[in-house]
Amino acid sequence: MRKNWLYLILLFVLPGFNAPDTAITSWVVMPGSSLAVNGSTNINTFQCEITNYSLPDTLACSRTAARGQVLPMNGRLKLDIQSFDCHNKMMTNDLRKTLKAKTYPHLSIRFISINSFPDFKNPTRIIGVVDIDLAGVTKRFEINYLFTVGSGQMLHLKGDRVINFSDFNLSPPSKLGGIIKAKDELSVEFKLNLKPLG
Repeated sequence: MRKNWLYLILLFVLPGFNAPDTAITSWVVMPGSSLAVNGSTNINTFQCEITNYSLPDTLACSRTAARGQVLPMNGRLKLDIQSFDCHNKMMTNDLRKTLKAKTYPHLSIRFISINSFPDFKNPTRIIGVVDIDLAGVTKRFEINYLFTVGSGQMLHLKGDRVINFSDFNLSPPSKLGGIIKAKDELSVEFKLNLKPLG
């Protein structure tokens, strides 16, 4: 009986005994990360970017979960709307105005979960869930992820999702009195350079 109690105490006290159920992997966002928004008007296409995002954000993910359950994630990207560059001054100003940059200066992406842990030996496609906070509205979306491994233990995470201006109660930007008007649909793509912590 005493041996059984001793075993239970060791199980919960000694480090590593219960690690498989609680193991967490963390990464720090490195310089060179970016966010791109691709859209179109009734005349042409456009791309607006935030390049070289390098705030020291940290993403964390559980490596294990109960059968049939997703893997919880924790972490947030906070992007400055004024940093968007559409490579056209008028379009850049229109986009910032459309996204209400003066009232809501940041676009936030909060990571919620992924459906499986990435394979660090091969490119891995998985599905994640994020909350996007834009112009005072928060919406939850599924995101398609591609994880690849670079040199020096660097992990590259690419995520993409089609959203609409109307998802956030916004009207697409227009120019020249509405003669040129952006379509409601946008393709959002972010690329993160991640380095393991510890």
